[in-house]
Amino acid sequence: MSATQTLYAAFAARIDAVLDALVLEAALPSDAPRSGVTVEPPRDLSHGDLATNAAMVLAKPARSNPRALAEKIVAHLDRDPDIVEASIAGPGFINLRVTDDAWRRELRAVGELGNDYGRSALGSGKRVNIEYVSANPTGPMHMGHCRGAVVGDALAGLLEFAGYDVIREYYVNDAGGQVDTLARSAHLRYREALGEDIGAIPEGLYPGDYLVPVGRALADEFGDQFASAPESEWLPVFKPKVVAEMMGRIRSDLALLGIAHDVFASEAELQAAGKPAEAEAWLRDRDLVYDGVLEAPKGKAPPDDWEPVELPLFRSTRFGDDQDRPIKKSDGTWTYFGADLAYHFQKAENADALIDIWGADHAGTVKRIKAAVSALTQGAGRDVPFDVKLVQMVKLLRGGEPVKMSKRSGVFVTIADMVEEVGKDVVRFTMLSRKPDAQMDFDFAKVIEASKDNPVFYVQYAHARIRSTLRKAGVEPSDANLERLGQAELALVRDVAQFPRLVEAAATAREPHRIAFYLFDLAAAFHSFWNAGNDDPSLRIIQADDPEMTAARLYLASQVGQVIRNGLAILGVEAVEEM
Repeated sequence: MSATQTLYAAFAARIDAVLDALVLEAALPSDAPRSGVTVEPPRDLSHGDLATNAAMVLAKPARSNPRALAEKIVAHLDRDPDIVEASIAGPGFINLRVTDDAWRRELRAVGELGNDYGRSALGSGKRVNIEYVSANPTGPMHMGHCRGAVVGDALAGLLEFAGYDVIREYYVNDAGGQVDTLARSAHLRYREALGEDIGAIPEGLYPGDYLVPVGRALADEFGDQFASAPESEWLPVFKPKVVAEMMGRIRSDLALLGIAHDVFASEAELQAAGKPAEAEAWLRDRDLVYDGVLEAPKGKAPPDDWEPVELPLFRSTRFGDDQDRPIKKSDGTWTYFGADLAYHFQKAENADALIDIWGADHAGTVKRIKAAVSALTQGAGRDVPFDVKLVQMVKLLRGGEPVKMSKRSGVFVTIADMVEEVGKDVVRFTMLSRKPDAQMDFDFAKVIEASKDNPVFYVQYAHARIRSTLRKAGVEPSDANLERLGQAELALVRDVAQFPRLVEAAATAREPHRIAFYLFDLAAAFHSFWNAGNDDPSLRIIQADDPEMTAARLYLASQVGQVIRNGLAILGVEAVEEM
């Protein structure tokens, strides 16, 4: 294992070299697929340090019994000086026990690679477009947008760390009726800024005070030019102005969370460029769009004003939907689905893979949009994988009591409110402390609690403890005699060594929360190591009468801190120096 090659990667390469040798021995065909071969910790750690399924995966192409193939693999591995024992378990799994020096070299690799420890070439520079947030520009960013924003941004950081070229994209819904309503609401605030008593906000308009400064900006720019003008004069002028004002505020709110998108794609510009019509033509050519009549709503009598209308329909029933879906409305404008098709087609032109972060309330549309995007990209001669990650809503609490919000009256907790109260890093880590498809409670009191039950505190406290210890020692160890590290310390190294493997697994699964889970486990292991020193002074990091042991343990602690920093950086969280 070279000084800067991580342990799991090194042993995966060794397994691969053994398989190459078996090909030369005619025990394995050269074209046997190896993508399913893994090197990971065994389920039962008493069985060894590493395990590989190579014999199980390759037995069929080798036309061999898995255990017999495992015996051939083990015969080669037994010659490896870094392997203490290679044994076969069950039908053909291979367990490996490696030398203590292999773990010590891994610890040294952490120190040498520093901020790059765990970084991977898994993505091979492939371009992945991640679209997230994409909230309507009709109000400030609030709690309902927060979790998806953090999950999307952390996924972008994870994939970049794993070697992908990532595009962070925001889709601006600036072409629907909600933008007309926004402009009318802003016009009311514009008149208010000119001194008019507007009274109560009429039903159907946006009531929030966040439009007051927008109205003032319009008054400063236009004076009373549009105060009494007919809507036909001011609406086309106000719409882009108000959207730009709101998007400026949205960018500022996201920046408070450390989020900055690379691309802001406009729905209005998409439609003006004729992209939806292009997408429709693609699908018609492949008999995936046809003109048909929707059935009347099932299970109840149709409304009095319902009448059958011929519409262009996408054949979504071919892909498991319960009915074909219209891509246009009866007035000829595009449905959300129709516009989305074109938008994803446009994204796919400049990416090797697409990922969308959606709220769980959109789960019913996933199948049809994935099917349509697949048809469009394959029709264009490119197969662009498209994945949708669903994010559940967050229940906001304060001391266990629900925080009252009302969309109707424009009363809600904004992202700016959250960050101001508890801080960016607390918000980000907490949003990643559960799987995104699981319900989450965000309690303002609990997320700042100094408790093991608070994941963000527990992880940050581990890092702060390490930094405090290094300051107390007065050194930042760059070298040490790691031969002094015994089994208690090497158990901690084993936990550290999981990080590169976890990065690749999390990136492959598109699940950044795995990094947060790992950091919690690593912090728990370090706290346990620290607490052992409280019970047994000989296990404390700083040994006044043994500077060599002190240096070795300080080096270990420093590298645990390095891995915590690397993991937090992926998640967009800054590691604290003290608490």
